[in-house]
Amino acid sequence: MFVQGLLRNIMNRTTRTAACCLLALITSAAAGTLAIDKGKSQIKVDAKATGHSFAGTLSDFTAKVTGDDATMAPTAVDLGWKFADLKTADEKRDKEMMKWLGGGNPEGSFKFVKIWTDKGQTYAQGTLKIHGVSKTIDFPYTAKKDGKTVTIDGTAALDYYDFGLPLIRAMAVMTVNPKLTVSFHLVGEAN
Repeated sequence: MFVQGLLRNIMNRTTRTAACCLLALITSAAAGTLAIDKGKSQIKVDAKATGHSFAGTLSDFTAKVTGDDATMAPTAVDLGWKFADLKTADEKRDKEMMKWLGGGNPEGSFKFVKIWTDKGQTYAQGTLKIHGVSKTIDFPYTAKKDGKTVTIDGTAALDYYDFGLPLIRAMAVMTVNPKLTVSFHLVGEAN
């Protein structure tokens, strides 16, 4: 009787341990990290000004992306950048942008909140922080996987007035429209 009770107790513990190990294996197999390749990725801002338009591209940024390997649904996305790394191909404009942002070494960030699908299009929502002001933004995006390579593309519209920034004006007649378009193309390897 004692031996049967001992064997039953050992079997119950072994079964629970095996079940916990299996659950941990399944959970970790579904979660993945995307190692972003900055050489193949791009984050760009398009702006319209009086009589012309221009674009700025981030030359450097930090990105941490995790998600479900099977569904490619993100569980966390954290992007960060320094505005000094936003280059518009006009050094004078870049310096003026830094003054407009308050000087110093201004930074921006984006943190993922949730995703949903509506009429076949997938949308993401997150918190964008610029000039010390955080705003929730929504935007459509796509994610494609080819082997271990994952590509994420999307475009978000924003208004720099929403972040407490003043109208950009030069020579009393030229202004930069406060409505900007941010597009991103992130390419990485799923781990």
